[in-house]
Amino acid sequence: MKQSRPNLLFLFADQWRRQAVGFMKEDEVITPNIDKFATKSRVYDHGLSCTPLCSPHRAALLTGRYPITTGVFTNCKIGSDVALKEEEICISDVLKKEGYQTAYIGKWHLDVPEQNYEEAPASGARNWDAYTPPGPKRHGFDYWYSYGTFDKHLEPHYWQDSPEMVKVNEWSVQHETDKAIEYMKNHKDKGPFSLFVSWNPPHSPYDEVPEKYKKIYEDKEITLRPNVSEGPFSAHTGEALGGTQEELIEKTKNYFAAITGIDEHFGRLLSFLREEGLEENTIVVLSADHGDLMGSHGMMAKHVWYEESVGIPFIIRWPEKIQEGRDTEAMVNSVDVMPTLLGLMGIDIPETVQGSDLSFNMIGEEGKVPEVAFLAGYPGRDVFLEAFKKANQDPTTKGWRVARTTRYSYVIHAGYWPEDNEIVRYLYDNVEDPYQLKPLEIADPKEHPVASKLEQALIEWLEEVEDPFKLD
Repeated sequence: MKQSRPNLLFLFADQWRRQAVGFMKEDEVITPNIDKFATKSRVYDHGLSCTPLCSPHRAALLTGRYPITTGVFTNCKIGSDVALKEEEICISDVLKKEGYQTAYIGKWHLDVPEQNYEEAPASGARNWDAYTPPGPKRHGFDYWYSYGTFDKHLEPHYWQDSPEMVKVNEWSVQHETDKAIEYMKNHKDKGPFSLFVSWNPPHSPYDEVPEKYKKIYEDKEITLRPNVSEGPFSAHTGEALGGTQEELIEKTKNYFAAITGIDEHFGRLLSFLREEGLEENTIVVLSADHGDLMGSHGMMAKHVWYEESVGIPFIIRWPEKIQEGRDTEAMVNSVDVMPTLLGLMGIDIPETVQGSDLSFNMIGEEGKVPEVAFLAGYPGRDVFLEAFKKANQDPTTKGWRVARTTRYSYVIHAGYWPEDNEIVRYLYDNVEDPYQLKPLEIADPKEHPVASKLEQALIEWLEEVEDPFKLD
């Protein structure tokens, strides 16, 4: 009997920016398998991370709800009780109820670190890491081969259904791909499966990548983006990170090497689907949780409104169902992924969802895509949270909010400290100024037609999601 409902293979890398894939013709990265995949898929030029930080995006991805609503507005880390709540309805909860086999492999980063409660947990988890035991905190995922967060890519570890840590001396991307293939091989004949694989690379440390991929870029000259500064570099909140442009080039080569490695193992997954006769009835999504500035605007890492930070790949294939080609009109935000996938699968979308179902757009039916996507960044560093706690203030009243269209990014930035009182507004024309080097500072949004429209849209969104951010 032919399986009617599609399988789902959702793959996402950590800190992989939209520009760093070969066919985009921006960063000089080599990705032959992804490039070929893109020719038979729907590619969204406006894939967006609603809050470009690991835990907030992951919570939004799974629930279809904004970080301000889930409470996961910053990373799950030491000294904080931020985590994905058991009562949230995730795509995995829905799919399990619908009879899907559900699996999660790789980085989770949605649980409270165990060392918040116990100095030496039996699982061996340390710092921000955590073993998530079977139960409601796994949100319906039956097969579990995961960890909280741990950045030794060449010596990863995992947990399954006991606190016993599984230590591996192999690049995490290769190992997790092996486990994904093993899972699909063992479950392909038991009904539809839903498999999420979260690769940690190309997340820093950038040098933790096999030498075979580094050698590809060893003698290759890298042209940095026009908005990359000479260095030294800083974080988005201003703290100095140091480094020179020469050191940045080395990091960039390693960053690209990791992506080339991901490309190879992505190719293995595609080959498996094809060889096992699963290709036609499997939705494959390739994406990321946020980008990486890699020196753009003088910054490293993420968590700021620039395109290198908020822009993520979003490539989706379902042969004969999803239309192929580049889509330059629709924006796919983190919160849109869960309802869109359920829409494609013909499954009812929970009323809790705040994102948009874009499945009509993917299959070529008539409909109106949202004109504005909303992005947000909140003070999340330990020193900020401690300062807000001492001041008896809510950290989510500060940070930045963005109303973004396919052309413009309208930014309102209120600072990261309780005592910050200055609010600044910027308007970026991402068509005329694709590297966002010439923002227009807006003194009064009422005096600029685009700023006025986007300010009003932002006000309405803040009210809708009950975001306490102050516009003045």
